[in-house]
Amino acid sequence: MSLNATGSELMDSEEDVITKIVVISSDSVLPIDAAMKVYQSETAITIKETCFGTMVTGPRNAVDRVVDELRAMDMNHVFVKERGFRPGDERRCRAVRGGGPRPGFHYLREEVQMLPMIGKALDAYDKHVPLAEIHRAKKIEVKKLKDIIESNI
Repeated sequence: MSLNATGSELMDSEEDVITKIVVISSDSVLPIDAAMKVYQSETAITIKETCFGTMVTGPRNAVDRVVDELRAMDMNHVFVKERGFRPGDERRCRAVRGGGPRPGFHYLREEVQMLPMIGKALDAYDKHVPLAEIHRAKKIEVKKLKDIIESNI
């Protein structure tokens, strides 16, 4: 039995049930802030806190709504990845497989280490002035350039 954010049982037979991993790489938003936001969402979802962040499982529309709220907390530093399997799925669960890291753990760990750099790049991009707004000097005609060169020789 899985419990959702409101404490009621989440039905396993629901169609279009997805799981998303939410990872926080922010100076202003802590992982616990994101987890509390999910718990307060009063949506029929299952929440599992992990060493990388929070996994949110439930109907697609409910998960997407909660994830959008989380991303709004710090758009460039809250990262979301859809997970192929629900928490506890026997094909991926370490308890069933006999321990050790789950498949994909090492790759996820590498991805998480890159997130601060990606967040900073997104911040810089947001501050970037679009090329259309940059004033560029007109090109100098070849004849005028030759005149300038000859006058300085």
